[in-house]
Amino acid sequence: MDKMMFHPIHSKAVISTKTKSANRELQPNNSFSVHFQNALQSDSKLTVSKHAKERLLQRGIHINDAQWNQIEEKVQEAKNKGVKESLVLLKDAALIVSAKNNTVITAMDREEARTQIFTNINGTIILDQ
Repeated sequence: MDKMMFHPIHSKAVISTKTKSANRELQPNNSFSVHFQNALQSDSKLTVSKHAKERLLQRGIHINDAQWNQIEEKVQEAKNKGVKESLVLLKDAALIVSAKNNTVITAMDREEARTQIFTNINGTIILDQ
């Protein structure tokens, strides 16, 4: 039988230095970081569905910016607690909101809401001020 012989190969050691790509990863303005921050911020913004917009107009329901901000905060808080679909009760209105999709599904005034049965809701947010 033939004997196998191993011969060492001598080469220079490879020394890595910081590359431009490593420097880019540390910069907060790189593309991924910007997109990630935008996604986090847009995650808390509510979208009003076409149906809900129509109902708000038909029923003369007006919600000011401060109320929308409060609704967005509370829906995000509810979402973090596992709520998927919520009933949001305001002083003059009731909204059905998909916390899962950050979408206002429908809207009605509080008087109309008194006679309704709400199904498939697993959380209620009361902002009755």
